[in-house]
Amino acid sequence: MTTTFEKLLAGLAAIAALGLGGAALAGATSGDPESTASIDGTTATRARAAAVAATGGEPGHIERDGENGATYEVEVTKPDGSQVDVRLDERFDVVVVEPDGED
Repeated sequence: MTTTFEKLLAGLAAIAALGLGGAALAGATSGDPESTASIDGTTATRARAAAVAATGGEPGHIERDGENGATYEVEVTKPDGSQVDVRLDERFDVVVVEPDGED
């Protein structure tokens, strides 16, 4: 009887561990507006084009963003060498252009 109980307990522990792992994974990819997940494809192309149109610079890293009502952020190096963050809404309209900094 002890072995049956131990097997049942081990099975329940395994199920609980899988459930907690799944919950952690779901939380890590839950649409956090400032997620550093890679943005590519059409979304990246449209974001880069909007950032270049706004600054005339060279686009760099793109990420999801939640500041100032933005959806995306594109880091841009302007022709004068300065760097700015171009924040875009979900329609790729410019929300704000700010000096790049990790303050």
